[in-house]
Amino acid sequence: MLQAFVITLREGLEAFLIVAISLAYLRKSERGELAKAVYWGIVVAVGVSALGGYVLFNAANQEWLEGPLALVAAVSVLTLTVHMWRAGRQIKGEIEGHLKASARQAGIAALTGVFLFTLLMIGREGVETALLLMQLHATPNLATGAAVGIAAAASVAWVWSRFGHRLNLGLFFQTTAIFLFVFVVQLLISGIHETSEQGYLPFSAAIHDATEAWGPDSAFGHVLTYLLVLLPLTWLLVKGMTSSFRTNKPRSTVPHHSSAR
Repeated sequence: MLQAFVITLREGLEAFLIVAISLAYLRKSERGELAKAVYWGIVVAVGVSALGGYVLFNAANQEWLEGPLALVAAVSVLTLTVHMWRAGRQIKGEIEGHLKASARQAGIAALTGVFLFTLLMIGREGVETALLLMQLHATPNLATGAAVGIAAAASVAWVWSRFGHRLNLGLFFQTTAIFLFVFVVQLLISGIHETSEQGYLPFSAAIHDATEAWGPDSAFGHVLTYLLVLLPLTWLLVKGMTSSFRTNKPRSTVPHHSSAR
């Protein structure tokens, strides 16, 4: 449940922020007529993501897909998480930059550009969420954790839209990135194990035997589960203490020496 909560919290927040920033920029640039392209992009992206998730969860040969999809999800999450770690604070500028290029066009070209941008950005978050949640399909209370995560993401996005200067998005993305890095390790181990079980890899038998003892019920798996919680909390504490130290650090004063006459 915790994993589903964090996944939908992060992915949902990215999606909500994309929408909020896009609509705010269009209003600010007096191109409010393009907002309908954003709304249509959201509708189509959600529909595509829902359809993709339904197909994945109900695939006839799901056991043949689990390994490859786990590896695809791991690579996808890793690359996007590294990007958000580096550019979390510049997300607003990046989105506005892409929209500026689309909105400066005229007529149907502007509508199409904004629609495709929204479809790509929201659809990417939706498909990534479906891939990650598929790896947790056997987790108890999966739907509850995912729903609570989406609700929390909507709340955080609302707070950001109202009090953006008080919310440290960079720290949020860094903290959830650490959680996802550990989750990626789990995905890679699971993906390699399942892929070797289906005989897709060279030396599949040896790889399968070597990773058999690294499953979620092993001692190593339990350590990863604990790290999912401990590492993000440790990062928050370190950043909080560092920030507090910088805030309370006394300013150095230069002694004033009167010149002798």
